[in-house]
Amino acid sequence: MHYETIIIGAGLSGLAAGIRLAYFDQSVCILERHTTIGGLNSFYRLRGRNHDVGLHAVTNFAKPGTKSGPLSKLLRQLRLSWDDFSLCEQNGSSVVFPGASLKFDNDFSLLESEVAESFPQQIDNFRRLHQFLLEFNELDLSQEAVSARKAVAEFITDPLLLDMLFCPLMFYGSARADDMDLNQFVVMYKSIYMEGFGRPFKGVRPIMKALVRKYKESGGILKLRAGVQEILLDGNRAVGVRLDDGTEIAADRVLSSAGLAETSNLCKDQLPIEPSERQPGVVTFNEMIDVIDTEPADLGHDQTIIFFSETEEFHYQKPDQPCDLRSGIICSPNNFQYGERLEEGIVRITALANHDYWLGLEDDAYQAAKQVWADKIRETSLKYLPDYRSHILDTDSFTPRTIKRFTWHENGCVYGAPVKRLDGTTGIDHLYLCGTDQGFLGIIGSMLSGITMANNHCLMG
Repeated sequence: MHYETIIIGAGLSGLAAGIRLAYFDQSVCILERHTTIGGLNSFYRLRGRNHDVGLHAVTNFAKPGTKSGPLSKLLRQLRLSWDDFSLCEQNGSSVVFPGASLKFDNDFSLLESEVAESFPQQIDNFRRLHQFLLEFNELDLSQEAVSARKAVAEFITDPLLLDMLFCPLMFYGSARADDMDLNQFVVMYKSIYMEGFGRPFKGVRPIMKALVRKYKESGGILKLRAGVQEILLDGNRAVGVRLDDGTEIAADRVLSSAGLAETSNLCKDQLPIEPSERQPGVVTFNEMIDVIDTEPADLGHDQTIIFFSETEEFHYQKPDQPCDLRSGIICSPNNFQYGERLEEGIVRITALANHDYWLGLEDDAYQAAKQVWADKIRETSLKYLPDYRSHILDTDSFTPRTIKRFTWHENGCVYGAPVKRLDGTTGIDHLYLCGTDQGFLGIIGSMLSGITMANNHCLMG
């Protein structure tokens, strides 16, 4: 077997890259270790109900027919239609800290007015920051990593407002403890505060199905239960892969969505990378999903997402405890403007987690701990939600152990390693990265990562 390009991983970035290459008549094969597609943004069925794994909301919302922006670019590059995503707008979200809150939706003017009202002495600084971010070229893949906290603090001098602005962006896109790369801050600021949240009525499943359909229609090959054991090298050049069952597949190039450290492992640590780049991330999460017998809005809660911190200083790091109850995300998938009601109510609550604790438990202790900490996380959220506990029909939860099982990310870290390779190079000829450790995050960002790396490395001679 020989392909022009082998792609490791059938997540969003891998599928998008595959579509792009197959459209230009490349022979391309996507290899996925698991029995289903999606990676961090997959779906599953449990006790008769469909669940999304990672989807709270799709960032970079745009209305159908919009000619500019990441979503419009994505659809053009993949030859998909607006109906393939069918995004519905959020109702509105908020950031809640002690003594202050900021509402935002898909109209940036709301956030601007909230900052003006709650932090009147900072509004001019905020507007200068906004202009700086508008002029920043986050698509420059040659730029060096810069601390976003240091850069933003040159504009925002109130530490509370600074932490409130960072909170949603870090929760949804930072692999670094207590900071972000400035590039990623800009990406997330634009995708969340300026473009906003949307969600398909039926969750991530229709998006994944549309990607697979387009990929196969274009001639791409998708192999499930085909885990890669090793990337084969000839000197300093990638020439193919060896699968878990020993099968060898040759390729002109390999595009890996596994992550930088994980790709290095597949090369038997022959990647010429710095020790700092080899360090895996430590920021990861527990999430619990409650299914309830009514919609949250019927109980008086109509916000889409609440990002909260119990302390004025936002802590975004590996906690000492199994989970950090000082902050979290409350997502209500019902609270988008669908035009019809979901069959059941859903409440998703996310907290920072200690990966060492969750990865080190024996099976029986692990199941018991999941229940204990799901109850604790839910209890914390009731400061921001009506008490819905009497309406619960079913509960599921996942941990860093779940994430590691289905993504193979070291430490079960959602956003990969702190050091990113924006240009996708690895130091090995014909071996490139896409996805988490390339640096574009979120559902739209992941797909754009696959497209950009395919364009830059697999279609350019």
